[in-house]
Amino acid sequence: MTFKIKVNDVEHEVDVDSDIPLLWVLRDVLGMTGTKFGCGRALCGACTVHVNGMPMRSCVMPVGDLGESSVTTIEAIGDTPIGEELQKAWLDLEVVQCGYCQSGQIMSAAALLASTPEPTDHDIDTAMAGNICRCGTYVRIREAIKQVAQTSQGD
Repeated sequence: MTFKIKVNDVEHEVDVDSDIPLLWVLRDVLGMTGTKFGCGRALCGACTVHVNGMPMRSCVMPVGDLGESSVTTIEAIGDTPIGEELQKAWLDLEVVQCGYCQSGQIMSAAALLASTPEPTDHDIDTAMAGNICRCGTYVRIREAIKQVAQTSQGD
């Protein structure tokens, strides 16, 4: 079946079954490998993308359910002011260790800051719940989010 999907502001035509997860369309069909496979059950957050600005686990989202929705992946999040600031904060605070989960972490953090520009610790914990980091960089992730929130307050 052929679907038209909008990813990072570009429309793509893909010939896949309607029940194939968006993750595999992104990675295997479109060659966008920044979104990672972690668990395949929406439990780890490595596959997080934005669908119409909301964080979604792409490993369990059938491509046939997208309809007219717009998808943003880690490849394009740096083109947004929040995404650019998050990527800078991630580097400044040396958040990344192995890096595998970080695209999902940044996507969840960007969605949080877009909806809650001045998040509390509780807001951060709630938004980032389910994004697992095996290296345990949670403290640095929180600090990076706070840094961007403080930076954005001055804008």
